[in-house]
Parts: sequence; C-alpha cells; structure tokens
Amino acid sequence: MSRSLWRKISKEIGIWRGGALPGIVVIGLVMLLRITGALQILEWITFDTFLRSRPSEPLDERIVIVAIKEEDIRNVGSYPIPDQEIARLLQSLQSYQPRVIGLDLVRDIPVNPGHKELVAIFEEWPNIIGIEKILPNQIAPPPNLPSEQVGFSDTLIDQDGNVRRSLLGTPTDQGYQFSLSLRLAETYLKAEDISLENGLRDLHAMRFGATELHRFFPNSGGYVGTDAGGVQVLLNYRSGQASFRTLSLNDVKTGNFNPHWVRDRIVIIGMIAPSVKDLVNTSAIVELNPPGQIYGVQFHAHSTSQIVSAVLDKRLLFRTWSDLWEYLWILAWGVLVISLARLTQSPLNNLLAVGIVSLGLMGVGYIFIVWGWWIPVAPVLLILLLNSIGFGFYQYDRALRARIDVRQQTIEQAFNLIHNGPMQTLAYIRMHSQNQDLSQDELLSKLEDIKDETWKIAEYLKKEALTQEETILLRSNLKLQLQLPIDELFYEVCRETLERNFPYFETLKVKAIKFEPIPERYLTVGHKRELCQFLEESLCNVGKHAQGVTRLSAIGNYKGSWYTLSIKDNGSGISPSRENRGTKQARSLEKQLGGKFKREALSPRGTLCELTWPLVDSHWSLGRIKHGLKSLFKN
Repeated sequence: MSRSLWRKISKEIGIWRGGALPGIVVIGLVMLLRITGALQILEWITFDTFLRSRPSEPLDERIVIVAIKEEDIRNVGSYPIPDQEIARLLQSLQSYQPRVIGLDLVRDIPVNPGHKELVAIFEEWPNIIGIEKILPNQIAPPPNLPSEQVGFSDTLIDQDGNVRRSLLGTPTDQGYQFSLSLRLAETYLKAEDISLENGLRDLHAMRFGATELHRFFPNSGGYVGTDAGGVQVLLNYRSGQASFRTLSLNDVKTGNFNPHWVRDRIVIIGMIAPSVKDLVNTSAIVELNPPGQIYGVQFHAHSTSQIVSAVLDKRLLFRTWSDLWEYLWILAWGVLVISLARLTQSPLNNLLAVGIVSLGLMGVGYIFIVWGWWIPVAPVLLILLLNSIGFGFYQYDRALRARIDVRQQTIEQAFNLIHNGPMQTLAYIRMHSQNQDLSQDELLSKLEDIKDETWKIAEYLKKEALTQEETILLRSNLKLQLQLPIDELFYEVCRETLERNFPYFETLKVKAIKFEPIPERYLTVGHKRELCQFLEESLCNVGKHAQGVTRLSAIGNYKGSWYTLSIKDNGSGISPSRENRGTKQARSLEKQLGGKFKREALSPRGTLCELTWPLVDSHWSLGRIKHGLKSLFKN
C-alpha cells in the first residue's frame, strides 16, 4: 500500500472516528428511548399522519349505519329511546332483508313501553346482534338474547386517548367472548360459506378462509410493552370523510331511502347525537365532526368493514416487523446520517442533505403504510434531527479548531523559521562583534543575509498558506516534502544544517549519523515537521555553543516499542538548565507525543539532547480518543 493512500485512509479513519462517535451515541440513545416507550406518542402521531394522508376510499356498500340523531330524539320525545321505537325500527329493517343487524344500544334493562315486543323480536330473528360491556364497569347484554347473538362493544384506548386497535375476542369469567364487529362479520361471511377458524401461521390468531387476521403483539409497530391480551388487531380505518352510507331513524320510518341500500347488507344501529357522547377518539381520519372523534357506531362499522373487506376484497391488514428488523432499520438509517455528515462537510450542506433524506424517509414510510406495513419512521427522524444539529455543531467546531490550529501552526512555524534562520545570523553577528573580529564588509553581508532570509520566510509562509503544502523550509532555502519517510527527512536536515556557517562546526572531526525508519502510521505530518525542527534546533545549538567540539552523533533508534532521537556532542555546550526557545519547543513536542525529553551535561565534556516517545498509531492513540470524548461531551 502506497504511503499517500495510507495517509488518506488514516486521515479518513480519524475523521470518521471523531464525527461518528457522537452519531453512534445518538443512535444508541434513540434506541434506548424507544425501548423504554418514550417515543410511543411520536410514533403514533406519525402513524396517524400517514393514515390521514392516504387517498380517499369509496363507500363500503356492504355496511349501512342507521343513526339515531338529535332530531330523532326530539321526535320521539324521550331518551333513552323506548324499546317500542327500537322494536318498530327492527321490524322495518327486517322487511328489507338485511343479512345481519347490529344493535349498538345498551338494553340491559327494560325501557318501556314496548319491552316485551322487543324481547319477542330478539327471540324471533337470529340475525340480530346486541351488545354488552365486558371490561371494567360491565354492562349486561339485552335479556333473552342468546350468547351467540351478543358481542362486546369495548374499545382499547391508547395513552394519548386515541383508539388504534380493535379487540376481537377475549377470555372472560363467562367464557370466551367476541366483539360486536367480529359477530357481524362472522354472520355476514357465513352466507359466503366462509367460517371463523384459528390461524395457520399463528394458532392464536383468527382466520376467515385464507385470510388470517394479523394479531397485535406488545411491541407491534410503535407500541412498547402494551397489554396484548385476547386477540387484537391494528385498526385500518377507511380513509375519507364518508366511509359508510348513513340513514336516520326518521329515514327508515318514512322509507326515505333506496331499499337496495339495506338488502343483504350489514346494518348497524347506534347513536350519532352530541348529547349522548358515545364518542371514540382518532386522529387517523381527516375532517371529522366533531374534530378528532367518531361515534361508537362508526367505530364498529370501521372494525367490521376491515374484516369483511380483507376477506372478500383482499384489502390490506396492517402488519409490523419483528423487533430485530425494526432496530436494524433504525441502525441502518443512523449510519446513513453519519455518512451524510462526512460527505457534506459543511453544516449548511448537511442540513440540506438531511432535509432531503427526511422527506425521502417520510415518503418511504408513507408507501409502506399504503402497502399495509407500519415501519419505524419517528425514531429515524429523531436521529436525523439530533445528528444534523450535532454534526452541525461538530463541523463548526472542527472548522473553527482547524482555523485556530492552522493559525497557531503558522505562528509556531514562523517563529521556528526566524529562530533557526535570521536569529542565528544575528547571534553570529553579536558573538563576533563582542570578539571584535567582524569586518565591516562581513557585517554588511550578514545583514543582507538577514534581509534575504526574512523575505524568503515571508514568501514561503504566504505560499504555504495559499497552497496548504505539507513542507518544511530549512535555512538553506531547501524545502522538504513532509510526505517523505521521517528517516530521510532526518538525514536531509542533518546534511543541510551541518553545512551551515556556524563557528563550532569547523572543529568537527567525527560525525556519527544514523536514523532507523519509523512506519508512517506512527507519525502525523505535524509531528514530522516538529521533529525536524527539533533536530535542526539541536544541531544549531551545537554549532553555536559547543566550543571545542570534535565529535557529534545524531542517532535515531528503537528501544522496545519506544523510539529515541538523540544528539550528543563533546563540546563545552550550554547550561542544561537554560530554558531557551528550543527547550520550550521540545517540551511541547514531548507532551504531544506522550514521551520524555531531556538535556543534560556529559562527563567530562559534552551535552546530550534526547527525545524518546512511544510508537503508537497516531490515529488511534489514547490521547486522541480522550480528545474525541471531550469534544463529544462538550457538544
């Protein structure tokens, strides 16, 4: 693998790690919130929104609602409606030969006059289904009505007050009971020679012919830990304002309707009067009156229609994925969001991309709803939102830090170039001026050198800022490419520096120079630059201060998993305790690399300048992980 490719891969890994860690935390947090049920309401709202957005469906011609309205109550003159009125209504309807009649009216006690007449009708016609209430606050069924002609009218209310499920059957102290909607569907489908049986794929489910009603489970769709007792199904409300034909009590009395509307149909009788308040909350149907509510008789019509339409028309029943597939889906979208953040780079582009992806996700969720699948959308939208905000701050902070780092590096580099260039020439002028052995011509020449060096440094820094070159400039105006292996760079720094015009380089007789190579993954470009500057500074100090030096060694080698770069001479040297610019630079490099720096006097003469650091992958070092964690918590 080429060095340039490895550098690109290493850089990419570093960026992904720094940016992906907060994104992964967000994914985990959203999953945790979903597992605890904290996102249920958001998922319900999304589910309802999709249901409201579906195209309108045509009327279900199989079902007719006979509504007792406020006007009918006024015409009768009392409420509850007397048994006599109900008996006459049932007789009138039976004359039109409906297949089954559901009476969604409580008749546990007589409402005279006409109670005996109503009881006689119950006993005479087996296609009449009455109601009872079996959940808390139980209400008995009409007297003298056989158990197979009774269905419960109870509804299952979610925490937000809406009804999204239909309870079809449940065990009770009186035996296994069925709902009104199931009784109506069962009676209607018997005439089609289709009977109610246990499921095949799910033995506890209900089945009519080849159509198995998908059972609701505690974690179905957006639900978490919900009571799934009995046999429940997700309710697929018919979309549109007018789902069923509705007649009033007065319409039936006067015959003001087409007889074919009732013949061989399912007729459900119930109250549609605001004063009675037999209401069910739902947000799945548009433009309801009253808003967000339907009447109980309409709810039973939707529940009955769902069963019959699924069996005869293959209308879709809602299904959901298993928990495993749902969380894999959420994880996959979360990874996509992290990828978007890496590809877009800027916060504005990321926001735009997230907006487009969010719209796409909503479209996918809507299509799945139309196909009869409820998939997780709200958790993914939350991940998109949180990560777009988080990555926006992360990218802004990263860009800001990058600008600060570039500025700081430029300042440091400028100082080092000046220190190792013009400042060294000034030191030479000062020393020879003190010794009074500097001629006028040499002084002017050195001052001219300072001017040229300063301009070269300025031009180099300007060009590097514009081109962002990864180079280092030595005093000899030699520009080294930092993509080169570090051992080659060390050799070039030594060669160029030792050729400089320092007074004590002239006495050198022995030069021991050897550098073992370091694998590229252990050093960043910044580390290479600073190590070269450290080596250059150390060699310059020998040339300026090591009076009487005859031997110089510059060695780089391994000691276990540590690399040691040492510069040693036998000159008089400078005081090891002196904290000059080079020492401060070395201390900074020591912290960056997690190593050790020392400068000490040797016996009987000489100075050792040594930097030792561990060879740890520069993109996976502990220090960088700590930095990533700090950035995460800061954001």
